[in-house]
Amino acid sequence: MTFIPNWEEFEKSAELLYLRDPINTRYTIKYCHLKGAFVVKITDNKKCLQYKTEIQQDVRKIDNFITNLIRHMASNEV
Repeated sequence: MTFIPNWEEFEKSAELLYLRDPINTRYTIKYCHLKGAFVVKITDNKKCLQYKTEIQQDVRKIDNFITNLIRHMASNEV
């Protein structure tokens, strides 16, 4: 599993991962209250990308990214 330290790099890599294999790609979001950290993980069973943050602005970026990802998943376009 790869932790990507930069949000922009994670976002680009995660979107490419999803576009390559949209059927098998899934994501999870975890929040650790003790550490005050969010962890986003996206995988297609071949490659796994992770991003960890404790910064409030990054949580908003994660929310926007997941919203866009869900739009891709719900659209009829291939």
